[in-house]
Amino acid sequence: MPRHCRLPAVAAFLILLTITLQAHVTRIEITSRADVLNGKEFGLAGAYERLTGKVYFAVDPNNPRNKVITDLDRAPRNAAGLVEFSADLYILRPKDLARGNGAALLEIPNRGGRGMVRFFNHARGGGAAPEAEYGDGFLMRQGFTLVWVGWQFDVPDAANLLRLYAPVATDNGKVMTGWVRSDFVFPAKVHDVSLGHRGQKAQPAIDLNNAEYRLTVRDSVTGERQLIPRSEWQFGRLVNGKVTTDPNFIYLKSGFEPGRIYEVVYRTQNPHVVGLGLAAVRDLVSHFKYERNDVVSVRRALGFGISQSGRFLRHFLYQGFNADEKDRQVFDGIDAHVAGAGRGSFNHRFAEPSRDGSPFSTFFYPTDIFPFTDLEQTDPETGETDGLLTVTAKLRVMPKIFYTFSSYEYRGRAASLIHTTIDGKADAPLPDNVRIYYFVGGQHGPGPFPPVKNQTQHPTSPVDYSWSMRALLLALDAWAKENKTPPPSQYARIADGTLVMPSAVNFPQIPGVKLPQTLRETWRIDYGPEWRTKGIITNEPPRIGKAFPVMVPQVDRDGIDLGGIRMPEVAVPLATYTGWNPRDPRTGAPEQLVDFAGSYLPFARTKAERERTGDARLSREERYLNRAHYLGLVAEAALKLVKDGYLLAEDLPAVIGRAGEHWDYATK
Repeated sequence: MPRHCRLPAVAAFLILLTITLQAHVTRIEITSRADVLNGKEFGLAGAYERLTGKVYFAVDPNNPRNKVITDLDRAPRNAAGLVEFSADLYILRPKDLARGNGAALLEIPNRGGRGMVRFFNHARGGGAAPEAEYGDGFLMRQGFTLVWVGWQFDVPDAANLLRLYAPVATDNGKVMTGWVRSDFVFPAKVHDVSLGHRGQKAQPAIDLNNAEYRLTVRDSVTGERQLIPRSEWQFGRLVNGKVTTDPNFIYLKSGFEPGRIYEVVYRTQNPHVVGLGLAAVRDLVSHFKYERNDVVSVRRALGFGISQSGRFLRHFLYQGFNADEKDRQVFDGIDAHVAGAGRGSFNHRFAEPSRDGSPFSTFFYPTDIFPFTDLEQTDPETGETDGLLTVTAKLRVMPKIFYTFSSYEYRGRAASLIHTTIDGKADAPLPDNVRIYYFVGGQHGPGPFPPVKNQTQHPTSPVDYSWSMRALLLALDAWAKENKTPPPSQYARIADGTLVMPSAVNFPQIPGVKLPQTLRETWRIDYGPEWRTKGIITNEPPRIGKAFPVMVPQVDRDGIDLGGIRMPEVAVPLATYTGWNPRDPRTGAPEQLVDFAGSYLPFARTKAERERTGDARLSREERYLNRAHYLGLVAEAALKLVKDGYLLAEDLPAVIGRAGEHWDYATK
């Protein structure tokens, strides 16, 4: 090459290299494209189309924003020194992009699934044909571009689930191994079980006959572990009545008894770079907001996650992923729904993202760990000072944030820790960019109506707060778009006596019902010396320290929680609605709580009936003259929610109609 051409060529190469190193989304492949409901019009947004495919990424391990990703430096790199990975992609968008509202609403898939269409649209499916699965079209009528991307590597190989395809870390090309743990509680006796959690892929055991592996059983969360002899169990499962070796399953000769806690500790190998799931969400949203593309055209982005996915968003914020590799803000608004005080197993070696923490399952995983509040606090036991939003604030990429949850999260997900001081003596201040909305009497997900028992002592709570969540979603978008102030936070507080220690709850006398003495406790946990610096757990099981003070709402004379948002069916009740429900004695451990469940405890029909049974609550006849009187009070409660911004006027007929169903059920 002539000398005078050489410098421009070198410059061009450097420009290309720079683009490559900063190109987080390298390409998007759309493999399927179809009209939604044959081109049905959804209000001003018009027709929608469904796109499915795959998105490909490349991240720079040397970029400061990626340093937090555990084992990224041990992943294979391409010729440019970047780590490549990919993920499944699913999009519902207006066919005419200009008719959208300018916002991408990205749901973090819960274990690979898609739930927000069903949740917000009151649909019966996850977002594909037939028409019933799109419900009333609420999200589409608002003009949102709906996005889902796989972030979890261990999602099972099932149709319609979204997964992350993450590389495996090695030690200079050598296979890496480590200790892992799996625990189980059963509602009925079984002989074998997958090592994976909630149907996800397991971390397979290696060296299957290793005498160091331990299977233990105990009868309470902090109870003493009893060792089960190694000769009594093996890695395997029953196939046609015979035990077959399987590194993904464990088999116990005598069978696993219901209501007891079993825990196995063993070794596995080939850790995936799990934290790339956080990077996938970050880089896809950044790409859609800031880079020219033909797939999604938006100016702002909202993140939504239910349960595990809400914990993912809290983790996302804590580790600074709301800044992309160029330090640009990713999400403009976030709703972490029913996440409680949790984060999760989303970015450490041998992490299993499905692992959570509930009152009586999945114990001592790094879910509920300090810090819990957005603003910094100092733990007097450890001297550690931290806050959930410390890194996000320093990077100046603070989104508008909603924490939404139900009564269940106070007892089942330690929700009080997000808004109390670390000693449990006072309410903690909230940042200006944060709101908390708590739905009284609800459970982890709105239960079916009519209420049913599901391995529970009582029928589950049918309180449907998703109607209010529609109003709050629009409020979050308006806050992110034009800084329009959303409705005030609504949650239980120490200052006004609506938040108390569990022993201080004044629950009324209800025949056949006892206030539970258990709840989801949260402890200071020691995972070993390499946990904080390298994301490696060396203590399996971990060492348990002093518990944090978890608090719960006080109740009114009906036993319904105080504070928070009361949906009309709770504000004008026909029953006591709680966020807890004990286990059916037939499933073992009847003093423990069922994961995710609340209770529906109907009032007596008449004064004479309640006096005969010793029910302290007023009967139905003492409260309401007739159906019309009841529905009139419901309408008043609903109109107040509309006025205060917690319910949409367009949803009044449906909410009042549902209340009518409650009356008919209670009086049939």
